[in-house]
Amino acid sequence: MGGLGEGWRYDMRSLTDQSGGIRWVALAVLAVAGLWFGARWWGGDAGSGGASFQTTEVDRGTIRQMIIAAGQLHPVLSVEVGSQVSGNIKELLVDFNSPVEAGQVIARLDPSTFEAHVRQAEAELASAEAALELARVNAGRMERLRERDLVPQSEVDQSLAALQQAKATLRIRGHSLDRAQTELARCTIYSPIDGIVISRNVDVGQTVAASMTAPVLFRIANDLSQMQIHAKVVEADIGRIEPGQRVEFKVDAFPDELFLGEVRQVRNAPIIENNVVTYDTVISVDNPRGMLKPGMTANVSIIVDEASDVVRVRNIVFRTRLPDTLRPGEPEDAPEQARVAYRLSGGDTGELMAVPVLTGITDGLHTEVVSGLEPGDVIVTGMALQTTRANDGGRPSLFGPRPAQY
Repeated sequence: MGGLGEGWRYDMRSLTDQSGGIRWVALAVLAVAGLWFGARWWGGDAGSGGASFQTTEVDRGTIRQMIIAAGQLHPVLSVEVGSQVSGNIKELLVDFNSPVEAGQVIARLDPSTFEAHVRQAEAELASAEAALELARVNAGRMERLRERDLVPQSEVDQSLAALQQAKATLRIRGHSLDRAQTELARCTIYSPIDGIVISRNVDVGQTVAASMTAPVLFRIANDLSQMQIHAKVVEADIGRIEPGQRVEFKVDAFPDELFLGEVRQVRNAPIIENNVVTYDTVISVDNPRGMLKPGMTANVSIIVDEASDVVRVRNIVFRTRLPDTLRPGEPEDAPEQARVAYRLSGGDTGELMAVPVLTGITDGLHTEVVSGLEPGDVIVTGMALQTTRANDGGRPSLFGPRPAQY
């Protein structure tokens, strides 16, 4: 027991010694930190607040005012070729991307049913011709018998009526034959224009039914080197769109390629979708390399106004907000439509002045300066407050700069 008591006292003394060492280390760290903070804070005067402005310079450049829209590429002329008669596709003579000429045979339907109709109509026409000849002979015989007073006049009238009826029947059979021949001719499908086949919707052996509407067999575009964009422009911007304006656009297939076009037509028919009114703006596009394809989505920028080599300033200049203690007085005799910009007359540390500025067009990033500013002028766009020490050459304080929000 005596040995155990001595060991216990020894462990307690060791633990007490270790705790005392930890306390001394902690006190030493706190002392060093205090000395460092004190030296940094009390090494000079308490400091004073100074204003540091964020600025930009007036420069020269190009400003383009644009209207953004989207639309799809279409051929200038596109024709859907269908069938006016029903039947089975017997032969297809063209395929996708096949060049065709006007009048070229591009497909044939099975003509057997229509050939039978033609033969039947021809037989009915021959029968009608024979009936007409018989009616003519009977009418002549009745007239001669009437001259001899051998038959009553009523029989003569009946023979003449039968003759007229036979003539009408002959014309009907003739029209039936023409119709059957026309339907037989429609079994052969021709290309209506010169161009290229951009879609084919049928295969050999497929049955097409032309009961209510003509089924579309092919779609032919006349010339893909000339295309057009049907862009939807919202009603708020349509008043600034005019034929002849230049257009820049991009497509997703070629994100690094910039294509050019020109506004050709602004259509008056409104397009209402989800209570949003847009108007179809047709933009003509040259496609000599064939990169653009029908149906591609085009992101369009219509240039409604442009000014080159003009004095311009960033739009943020006219949104600058300063505290009352630093904001200069409003300029006197400023035009009613003028906007205010804050100019530093002597560089970043010069005198702050409020300048009236007359502006022109804007592109969303820059605004044209008509009067009031010159290239090279330093304009305030914002500010930040920074606490500095008075005796150390303007070094930042312990906590650094603090941005001001107004």
